[in-house]
Amino acid sequence: MTAMSAAPAPSPVATLSADEARRIALRAQGLLGAPDRRGGVRAMLRHLGSVQLDTISVLARSHELVPYARLGAVGRPAVEAAYWSAGTTFEYWSHAACILPVEEWPLFAFRRRRYRERNNVWGQQVDEATYQGVLARLRADGPLTSTELGGAKKTADWWDWSDTKIAVERALAFGDVVCAERRGWKRVYALAEQAVPAELFHAEPTDEECLRTLVAQSGAALGVATRADLLDYHRLRPEQVDAVVADSGLVPVEVAGWGPAGSTAAAWADPAALAAAPRGRHRTTLLSPFDSLIWDRPRTERIFGMLHKLEAYTPRHKRVHGYFAMPLLAGGRLVGRVDPGREGRTLVARQVSLDAARHVEALATALREAAAWVGCDAVRVEALQDESLRPALEKLLDS
Repeated sequence: MTAMSAAPAPSPVATLSADEARRIALRAQGLLGAPDRRGGVRAMLRHLGSVQLDTISVLARSHELVPYARLGAVGRPAVEAAYWSAGTTFEYWSHAACILPVEEWPLFAFRRRRYRERNNVWGQQVDEATYQGVLARLRADGPLTSTELGGAKKTADWWDWSDTKIAVERALAFGDVVCAERRGWKRVYALAEQAVPAELFHAEPTDEECLRTLVAQSGAALGVATRADLLDYHRLRPEQVDAVVADSGLVPVEVAGWGPAGSTAAAWADPAALAAAPRGRHRTTLLSPFDSLIWDRPRTERIFGMLHKLEAYTPRHKRVHGYFAMPLLAGGRLVGRVDPGREGRTLVARQVSLDAARHVEALATALREAAAWVGCDAVRVEALQDESLRPALEKLLDS
């Protein structure tokens, strides 16, 4: 990778209050103001830049919950079709394993080159004959799952991959193969040269060009962001962001309350986000823990004052808020948590907590709407942190 030197930090163009920054962040993430349903899920994905994928499915998988939070009750088949049809997307390593608009294929050339230079992925090695055999099979037979290629795992252990699976995942990281579709949650692999539009496949921007555009895109999706926020969005390294941020089109600002002990912190903002004050209707909704509004836990705590942790991998007896606790967004703030589940046509709120009694109506609204979206016609609340709220909540749920 060509060495890039960081430019000196310019003077801030504005000082934002913490409340202004919070509202800018909500609007940038599509959670403040009237939702733009004309472009649907694909337009949402292009704006966010990436949507994180995860195997956990409670109400729905996380990539389905992200458009639901922004657009309302988008049909789940429509969500899947928007993500995995017509060659408009691909999967790659961004914030984590993410689905990305295919227009971003050239922007990850810097990461594909780095994987090739290392010549391994996660320390896994595979012989060249197996690697070339996978490519030859895809060239001859078209898109295939790892099972169809010869098997994904040697044993039942999650990471005990077969040589074929290691080879195809290396090919994915290197950019020889792309996943542009899923069948029953299994990746369907295709040769990148056949699946990615030619003008995008053959584009080879420099590392600096890739990083500058990704930093600009991250800033637009975040609205206002610290250096750490920009690093986290696509998991870039400090020196990569430092080298390009001054030329990315983002402008330097200060945000009151974002620094240590409530001090002012340096940040970067999308100029469009500063052009007009955020206004409009707030979404009331449950958020996936992997939603890009809150996937960065330090940023979530800084903006919303909520220290949120995914407890799916925490032993049951040590969980505080539940297996897949979803923060409740209402009035532009995170005001509680719900750990949901489903039993037949009943949405079960296994564990619920609220910051204040005044948020009961918002909680009821979020539960009823989520239930209807996933095809449930009843809601049952099992554990309520403040049981004195139960009569009011159940009355609202039954209305």
